[in-house]
Amino acid sequence: MSANPLFRSSYKKVVVVGGGTGNFTVLRGLKYYPLELTAVVSMADDGGSTGILRDELGVLPPGDVRQCLVALSNSSRLMRSLMNYRFENGGLGGHSFGNLLLSALEKVTGSFERAVEEAGRILYIKGKVIPVTTHQVRLKMILNNRKVLEGEKEIYLSQEIDQGYKSIYLEPFAKVNTRVLEALKTADLLIIGPGGFYTSLIPNLLVDGMCEAIRACSAKKVFVVNLMNRKGQTTGFKTSHYLKEMTRFLGQDVFDHMLINCQKPPADLIDVYAAEGDLVENDLDDRRVIFADLLGKVSELNAKDLMKRNLIRHDSKKLAQELVKIVDHL
Repeated sequence: MSANPLFRSSYKKVVVVGGGTGNFTVLRGLKYYPLELTAVVSMADDGGSTGILRDELGVLPPGDVRQCLVALSNSSRLMRSLMNYRFENGGLGGHSFGNLLLSALEKVTGSFERAVEEAGRILYIKGKVIPVTTHQVRLKMILNNRKVLEGEKEIYLSQEIDQGYKSIYLEPFAKVNTRVLEALKTADLLIIGPGGFYTSLIPNLLVDGMCEAIRACSAKKVFVVNLMNRKGQTTGFKTSHYLKEMTRFLGQDVFDHMLINCQKPPADLIDVYAAEGDLVENDLDDRRVIFADLLGKVSELNAKDLMKRNLIRHDSKKLAQELVKIVDHL
């Protein structure tokens, strides 16, 4: 058999669990390797264009799924740009073309899963994109002060969560997609993160049957720790806090590896970001920790064209390289 490490991993099955931007970053890098990729996507998104389409059309949230489809797409750059194109004014102002396409396909086919499959064919994606549940759900959180945060958007914008919360849950009750269970049963590597902790990652674990399936899954499991904390939600969180909170939802510490960035961004960028959050510091002395330089190239970014939260971000190529190293040792 060939000694080429890429050949050895050519049939390895990798499942990535998360939300939009985090999944996008991981998938965009991994698609260039000979891996069988499956993206499991949160269905809790209810902000912006996605929220409007959910409320007005009664469709499942297309935004995070769209990002995963674009990440896995092998179609032309024009087609990928078209999926992400956002109308600036008029009745469609704020909507992305890809969100509209997925919602229209859901109406035409009568199934969100079928819509995702058809969009995948159009975009010639490498891999599969699967919603964690096919139920319509809303994410809710009850704070210690008894305030109820209604929906992913309110939770994302909240500055009070770090004062403590009583519970976080999905309403109504939702069962895990059977296709997700199938993917987990045969996975060689399971990747959770990065992404908004309470808005992109935890919602997947709140779906009934998901945590049990992850615990039972024989795949090696990797937790990609976020680069930055979000002020008001994970203020002052260190890696141990993320691991402890993740373990609480999963029911046990399931991770074989924790991938953590070791490169510090320029001080001026940290200052720019200060109003939104701070750098995640590692406080774990654990053999499972993998340190790597995972930051994207800041010099190529234009601060005027990007939200602050996008200025400090994972580099998809560097992230993929570290993840493939793990795959090659399976």
